[in-house]
Amino acid sequence: MTITSSESEAPEARTGAPVRLRAEAVRLAYGDRMVVDGLDLDVFGGTITAVIGPNGCGKSTLLRALGRLMKTRGGHVLLDGERIDRMSTRQVATVLGVLPQAPVAPEGLSVADLVARGRHPHQAWYRQWSSDDEAAVAEALRWTGMSDLADRPVDELSGGQRQRAWISMALAQGTDLLLLDEPTTFLDLAHQVDVLDLVERLHAETGRTVVMVLHDLNLAARYAQRLVAMKDGAIAAQGDPADVLTEDLLAEVFGLEARVVTDPVAGTPMVVPIGRRRQDAG
Repeated sequence: MTITSSESEAPEARTGAPVRLRAEAVRLAYGDRMVVDGLDLDVFGGTITAVIGPNGCGKSTLLRALGRLMKTRGGHVLLDGERIDRMSTRQVATVLGVLPQAPVAPEGLSVADLVARGRHPHQAWYRQWSSDDEAAVAEALRWTGMSDLADRPVDELSGGQRQRAWISMALAQGTDLLLLDEPTTFLDLAHQVDVLDLVERLHAETGRTVVMVLHDLNLAARYAQRLVAMKDGAIAAQGDPADVLTEDLLAEVFGLEARVVTDPVAGTPMVVPIGRRRQDAG
């Protein structure tokens, strides 16, 4: 069985929002190993999109290409209608912020100094650190609740605090498009919810467009307006979480026997795995 998106209208007609990022027939590889081959994807402005899929399916690779951290072997990535590979690094960095998976700060670097690095795209030989930069850093720290920890070394923070510090840096960059690669990795459930609540608040109050790779399907369904499910370097399904996160898709893409019920808190799809022992018992 092959699962495909049921969306057939023009993207703008479906959502009423512009396409901020577009992958057109993108091919991505590591050496001779092709990971993504001929993928098309639209990221709509003002939405939270979560990319899901099993390990090794190409999720993070795709995100790296969307953020121009990886060159394509074929096809193109468009940022606001312009080929991203033809834009200057500074031009891209003033529009698009990327938070890679498990980033590491230099030893002893303070939270404030880390966040200040987000202002680098706005610097030039004729424009050094300014009051605008200072205000942007202070605002980013306030947004993430990190103001009281501004002088603490990043490597002394808890996992959840560290992730909020990195998100602060992305916010200080001043972009309205954020790519987050597994922002909840290595966090316990409470801190995962804390980080995703922050992302949701950013989207709701500032209109930021967010694309994030997530492993937890239930959190992806709860926090994203759109899901993109990948398998073997291709898109298996995309659209509203209720349309994408089905029992057929879970079996096809994840090899998982499960039931999909309604989340009693959010009203979004919730995956309940059955497990082999209970399958055998049935």
